[in-house]
Amino acid sequence: MQHTRSPRLPDAEGLPVRRAVPALRAALTGHGAAVLAAPPGTGKTTLVPLALAGLALGGPPADGKVLVLEPRRLAARAAARRMAWLLGERVGGRVGVAVRGEARPGSRVDVVTTGVLLQRLQSDPEIADVGTVILDECHERHLDADTALAFLLDVRATLRPALRLVAASATADTGPWARLLGGASGPAPVVETEAALHPVATVWAPPPRPVPPPHGTRVDPAFLAHVAGTVRRALDERDGDVLCFLPGVGEIARVAGLLDGVPAEVLRIHGQAPPAIQDAVLAPAAGRRVVLATSVAESSLTVPGVRVVVDAGLAREPRTDHARGLGSLTTVRASRATAGQRAGRAGREAPGTVYRCWDEAGHDRLPARPRPEIELADLTSFALQAACWGDPAASGLALPDPPPAAALDAARATLGALGAVHGGRVTARGRALARVGVHPRLARALIDGAREVGPRDAAQIVALLSEPPPRASGDDLTATWRALRRPGRPEGPHAARWHEETRRLRTALEAVSGREPGGGPARKAGDDLVAGAVVALAFPERVARARPGGGYLMASGTGAVLADGSALAGARPEWLAIAAADRPAGNASARVRQAVVIDEDVARSAAAALLEAGEEVVWRDGDVVARHVERLGAIELGARPLRDPGPGLVRAALLEGVRAEGLGLLTWTPGAVALRRRLAFLHGALGAPWPAVDDAALLERLPERLGGARRRADLARVDVAALLRGLLPWEAAARLDELAPERVRVPSGARIRVDYAGERPVLAARVQELFGWDEAPRLAGGRVPLVVHLLSPAGRPAAVTSDLASFWGEGYRAVRAELRGRYPRHAWPEDPRRGDPRRG
Repeated sequence: MQHTRSPRLPDAEGLPVRRAVPALRAALTGHGAAVLAAPPGTGKTTLVPLALAGLALGGPPADGKVLVLEPRRLAARAAARRMAWLLGERVGGRVGVAVRGEARPGSRVDVVTTGVLLQRLQSDPEIADVGTVILDECHERHLDADTALAFLLDVRATLRPALRLVAASATADTGPWARLLGGASGPAPVVETEAALHPVATVWAPPPRPVPPPHGTRVDPAFLAHVAGTVRRALDERDGDVLCFLPGVGEIARVAGLLDGVPAEVLRIHGQAPPAIQDAVLAPAAGRRVVLATSVAESSLTVPGVRVVVDAGLAREPRTDHARGLGSLTTVRASRATAGQRAGRAGREAPGTVYRCWDEAGHDRLPARPRPEIELADLTSFALQAACWGDPAASGLALPDPPPAAALDAARATLGALGAVHGGRVTARGRALARVGVHPRLARALIDGAREVGPRDAAQIVALLSEPPPRASGDDLTATWRALRRPGRPEGPHAARWHEETRRLRTALEAVSGREPGGGPARKAGDDLVAGAVVALAFPERVARARPGGGYLMASGTGAVLADGSALAGARPEWLAIAAADRPAGNASARVRQAVVIDEDVARSAAAALLEAGEEVVWRDGDVVARHVERLGAIELGARPLRDPGPGLVRAALLEGVRAEGLGLLTWTPGAVALRRRLAFLHGALGAPWPAVDDAALLERLPERLGGARRRADLARVDVAALLRGLLPWEAAARLDELAPERVRVPSGARIRVDYAGERPVLAARVQELFGWDEAPRLAGGRVPLVVHLLSPAGRPAAVTSDLASFWGEGYRAVRAELRGRYPRHAWPEDPRRGDPRRG
């Protein structure tokens, strides 16, 4: 078939990237790989693939197809449509597209999402019909894109040395990509294209008053009102269309409502926007427009007519709570690199202006660049891809950044629970889960759910989990499902995606299980139980039971609460299967976003792997409690008293109680307290063999003394003094009274108790009892002097000394002068060293 030159190509060939194409071709011919650094708007996404395919700029035809990888479906469709339009064709001719649920292959160029390529590489790693792969927007650091590059480098090293790879980036940070593509032979060539951007003026437009920062996914309405006001200001002050960047669909909807009545058409562009809206945004328009966009418009898409950018300065990043199995998005400040890319959109076609909704000082405090997704995301899908590739630990993959060890361990544990890996290697079930093309949890729910509720219902529910409905649909997933199935219901963009994904999942199910799309058991249960069974199969640890005091407890052990205004709150069901939840920062409990009402039978069936029954002997409410308990993870299903628990379990529970409530549960006689203090003194003064007698040391030896103890009352009968003496080796026990005597004989003949409670041992005696005593004894073999507290006849402290001889010579005079007038009937000799000691 002969193709005529399109009249649209000459205009496209005027794009700045055309000057880099010869160098790019030369780099691929000589090295087989190159990095293309081309700012947004230079033509790297549309002109370069056509040029390498021999369809533009007069180049030779490519050896094999040119495959263009895009991180988003919207960008892939837009790029394919743009290239086909330049050739004067429709998508499916020389230029094709393949995204999840849609495949129209081209004869020379295919634009595909990275997820689609990963699926293909697992089944056809050689990709023999492909000659060149361009990884577009690699700087955005999407996890699938990083993984696809690592796999392609493996393919090039082992199967296809002639495969040519291009990493196309909109930033100048090309070093890491050049090193990855070059490998051991040194960095790959870097081909740079100068930006053809027109100057962009910056207007700093912070809110007039401070507003609270984003919290989770919540953005303060006052800030969104300020963003809308800035858009109105931009329309008044500047010409051309306005492109406004916001973090998510909810914020886009709110700002759109605040722009009612502006003298421009308001359009919304995001990953869930229907194709008709995408086409309208990407086509020139007669009148002025305000385009409200998420990050999809930062680099992959060119919106014609834009002269002004209003940047809210916010972005969404994934967060994963690996300990609780919860994932969510959070709103963060955009990086300086992101802000630069957004601003560049205003200078694509003419001089422009960017209104930044923050101040210049705050700009310098922004992070330099966004964090790569591999550091933040749930890695379960990545771990399954790596296992299917033959590298379960991902240790041999040439990734820009290694996966965090804790996140990868959590992902591999999930895969083990799903039966996807065993002994570190992928199983046949794991390969089947990977071929479905959704998160492994959802793939498990589809395959196992088809046997439980039938292929149609399983596919519909998994499609609803895979393509979540707008938040305005509420948290009752069953109600949303019923609404989507209602005959005659107008089909909005979400419904269209849901129907499309349902069809794709039923086809995938047939391919991996051999099950006919219409086969399966007849419907025997209501919608809630059917939907709940599938949701619980996907997220068994999120099966939840109502708590007596309010809220729910998930099988994972995490608490959960229904959001304000919940459609489920009125009935307050006992059991839920939670499809989506997040945990706001600082909250102990998760917040339910979507759930289905189920019963205990569904919970037991879907989360059967978490069922366990056994003896439970624990310390609870101040005593030993022995029960036979059945649990679903952390949820207690039932219990009955255990009449004869094993002595080992009882002993462990008693020790648990002592650790929790302290050694005060034992009976500490005065003799036991004194003995412990004497031993602690010797351990501190002499060390071994004198044992430690702190709480930890005593708890370690306590089991030897518990004997037949079975409850709290038995602890009070433990002989603590015997326990302490049992810690002493025989040679130490024989010297205890010598080195740390319990009492010391003083000159009056009295045997006075030594107090070992403080840092040093203390002897407290009346002054008259110590007359004639030149020096108090030293303890611990002479190492520690005894501190003497000299008391008045009334028993009140008169002086303290550890050097009695010095006290008699100097301090005694002052004490004598003060006290003999008050106590004239007591002896106060001038020389106490020759005085007659007296008792009483």
